[in-house]
Amino acid sequence: MARTKAGADDAPISDASVDRKALLADALRRRIVSMDMAPGAVVDELALSEEFGLSRPPVRELMRQMAAEGYIELEANRAARVSSMNHQSLRNFFLAAPMIYIATTQLAATNATAREIEELKAIQGRFREAIERNDVENRVLNNDQFHLQIGKMAHNPYLMPSLRRILIDHARLGKIFYRHPAPVDMELDLGKAADQHDEIIEAIARHDPETAGDIVRAHMDLSRRRMTEYVAPVGVEVPLVL
Repeated sequence: MARTKAGADDAPISDASVDRKALLADALRRRIVSMDMAPGAVVDELALSEEFGLSRPPVRELMRQMAAEGYIELEANRAARVSSMNHQSLRNFFLAAPMIYIATTQLAATNATAREIEELKAIQGRFREAIERNDVENRVLNNDQFHLQIGKMAHNPYLMPSLRRILIDHARLGKIFYRHPAPVDMELDLGKAADQHDEIIEAIARHDPETAGDIVRAHMDLSRRRMTEYVAPVGVEVPLVL
């Protein structure tokens, strides 16, 4: 995928003091989780080098870093590609995600500081604002930040790599769950998901890991029903003439 200039949501790159490599990393992550760059799409290193004013070596270095994080797939003698979303990867996601979310949320309820909880509330505020504005992009990004912040609050470095990888596909699948306009039943589910966020915050603030785990389990079950539409979309009704 090639672009001639940074997108509207990407930071400006004209200031020589700005870390262009960091800007590229942030832009790529956003484009991938927002599905602006589709699963399996080729990552055009030359186009990115030109767009962000970088030589090829730092771009290649960033590709290796993002491959380690799970955003990019690298194979010998082939162009870098956005991580795929096939049957096996989605099966692995649905198996692992509940375990990781429950573990991080329960640990957050045990270990979170008051300042971290306030930051989580701020993220939730931005998430609700995005819902009110029908802003799908920021619904997805703030939902991602909500669960990432909980992971940070868990204070367990062993869980963070798995959480970060899960959040990539959660965000991409979330483009379906948070799409607009949405059917009435999906809007109701979206409102319920936002309420569950508030309940998770309350359980963490009470340092109640059991309740926090129960809520995030229900939260994941709600999301899973909608996310599976990526795998098995609703069929089109076509009248048959016999």
